[in-house]
Amino acid sequence: MAEKKSYFDEPNDITVEDETITSEAQFDETTTSRTGAVVIRIVLAAVLFAVFAAVSWFSGSGVPVLLGLLAALVLFSCTHVVLEWERAVVLRFGKFHRVAGPGLVFMLPVVDSVTATVDMRMRSTAFKAEHVLTADLVPVDVDAVLFWTVWDAEKACSEVKNYVRLVYWVAQTTLRDVMGAVTIAQLSTRRTQIDKEVADILEQKTNEYGITVLSVEIRDIEVPDDLQEALSAEARAERESNARVMLAEVEKEVSEMFVEAAETYGNKDAALQLRAMSFVADSVKEKGGMVVIPSALSEAFEGLGKLGKL
Repeated sequence: MAEKKSYFDEPNDITVEDETITSEAQFDETTTSRTGAVVIRIVLAAVLFAVFAAVSWFSGSGVPVLLGLLAALVLFSCTHVVLEWERAVVLRFGKFHRVAGPGLVFMLPVVDSVTATVDMRMRSTAFKAEHVLTADLVPVDVDAVLFWTVWDAEKACSEVKNYVRLVYWVAQTTLRDVMGAVTIAQLSTRRTQIDKEVADILEQKTNEYGITVLSVEIRDIEVPDDLQEALSAEARAERESNARVMLAEVEKEVSEMFVEAAETYGNKDAALQLRAMSFVADSVKEKGGMVVIPSALSEAFEGLGKLGKL
């Protein structure tokens, strides 16, 4: 009878640079302890054997003991405990029969077998695209993380040999394709849209295998040091250019205001004198103290006072 295995397990010759798949296998082996499940199966087999042993004791025959041992072995081999977040894929005569679990699963001896257990929880897979050329031919290294889950254990096990590795490679190639269609400037300004675009493409490619892509998040974008300096210089030059343009526009507006003010004050002596008085009042209000006014200017103020009395 085929021994149950987990599809977290990876072949020994894996060449993927990313360590996510290996860490998932370690998580399944260390954190998810199956000791309790094995103990339950042993206890059930022991109870059955004890019943036959008791019959043998009272009957005085050794045949029930042999039958009990055989029955205990059969019971142990045809019962499996599936954890709450897992689903067991059961085959009958090598053909898919059902998806079982969670809980205690009973199978027909010899004809049924659990070929794999699938973790149905959400998973995170880190992946990267190295030396990708953007649309403006800038080489970048992009690190991202993919959040996904299996929604159909039958498809995940029967449609593809190793769905964990499939998700990794499809995510990597999709990220490279999307990065090649955007410029280096868009990578920083459209990161959220790029995340969604990669997730949508991955969903289309993996959904037929019973896998749902929840989201993709770009963690880091690395640019070569020499290009980083060039891009920084370009951005700095662009900011300085924009600052000069804004300064020129402000100076133009100020000069137009000065022209209008000159026309107003040039045509009306009283308006000019009132403006001068306003400057003096503001100066005293802000700084305090005493202000020395030339006699000619004081005579102008006196003239304004006479105008106010008329």
